[in-house]
Amino acid sequence: MSSRWLLTALILGGLILGVVIGQLLHDPAYDAADPSAVHAHGTALAIFDFLGFTVFMGLLKMLIVPLIASSVIVGVTSVGDFSRLGRMGACTLAYYFATMLVAVVIGLVIVSMLQPGAPLVDTLGSAALPEYQPDESVRATADAGLIGVAKNLVSQMIPTNIVAAMAKGQPLGVITFSIFFGVVMTLVGARAQPVTDFVNGVFEVLMKMVHAIMWLAPVGVFALLAWTVMRIGLGVFSGAIGLYMIAVLLGLALHGLIVLPLVLRVFGRTAPLRFLHQMRQALMTALATDSSSATLPVTLECATESAGVNRRTAGFVLPLGATINMDGTALYEAVAVVFMAQAFGVELSMIQLIIVAVTATLAAVGAAGIPSAGLVTMVIVVDAVNGSLSAAGGATIPIAGIGLIIGVDRILDMFRTVVNVWGDAVGAKIIDRVAGDGEAHDERPTADSAPIG
Repeated sequence: MSSRWLLTALILGGLILGVVIGQLLHDPAYDAADPSAVHAHGTALAIFDFLGFTVFMGLLKMLIVPLIASSVIVGVTSVGDFSRLGRMGACTLAYYFATMLVAVVIGLVIVSMLQPGAPLVDTLGSAALPEYQPDESVRATADAGLIGVAKNLVSQMIPTNIVAAMAKGQPLGVITFSIFFGVVMTLVGARAQPVTDFVNGVFEVLMKMVHAIMWLAPVGVFALLAWTVMRIGLGVFSGAIGLYMIAVLLGLALHGLIVLPLVLRVFGRTAPLRFLHQMRQALMTALATDSSSATLPVTLECATESAGVNRRTAGFVLPLGATINMDGTALYEAVAVVFMAQAFGVELSMIQLIIVAVTATLAAVGAAGIPSAGLVTMVIVVDAVNGSLSAAGGATIPIAGIGLIIGVDRILDMFRTVVNVWGDAVGAKIIDRVAGDGEAHDERPTADSAPIG
């Protein structure tokens, strides 16, 4: 108990210290491309980059592919009953799409009420617009619309070379192969038992490796937060862009602190504060790493070791969730598109808001694994809305408007990643109860199981 509390305190201290140091070192005049820029500033950024991205993130990402493969295979072979596996898969997908749609609706309501883009209508005509022009890969994927996203999703699920997919870190292909492999292992029976024992052993070793890496988390999260705040600065919260950020953060808070806990209480029969407390290290890691996939090793450890989620359920639900369950991302994309419409004085009807909701939900799933996935998703949503606006003979939203918000994307991505990971964890706990064994689970007594709050 003392070691877990010590690690949590150190990670939290790293988060706070990183924000403070990053703000103290922030220099709005610094330009990394300028040879005459202050050398000390660039050196500090390079040190934070090395400690945060090269060392800490590198260690976590190193484990992602083997951990996904072993955890999914262990989960599938542990279930045994294929009817139960099918029920688990159906419940998991239903939960993912339902919560993403709810998140998008929350975002649309908040951005429509706060109107963060309205103050920019009179200034954008004369002010220089920080243009964003998507590169060829983003534009090609976005031009194909949702059909292109669906094709990309299927191509990732069924790779022509599983070894190449693993080398590229494409999780959907690894998940598909691992599910197929686990099912056939179960059908083979006793002759596959040595392979089953081997995979279980690999999974146990990887979880121990995750536990060891977590002791580097305080330094890693400090470096990542300091790097982020040092480059952006907390001054971004001022003005219209600040109001836009507040709209996103408020939506994420409502979804993460009210909707998901309520769903957890009703369907998972679990105390939300206790479960939040048990998943605390995963959520703090998500905030710092800005990546659901990089956080997956920590999420698996917290869910199985602290929160009492069965390993077969966690091994199936969490890797899938880290790839396609994007509550925070879907909410963010919806808010961003409506904000741009407000900033350029484009009126959106109820039909167009529905298009935003549906497109943001589907694109958040289908864009998983695409380079610049968030930008692809946003371009797709904007194009879908513009198609409806053009048909109605109205003004459209300039794609270049993404330049207004791209500068603050990193800091918002940190918080939407937290909501993504929290949604995955809540889903694992709920699915474990309603579809894991077909009955409720009591939480295992652990050092972290005492209620708080």
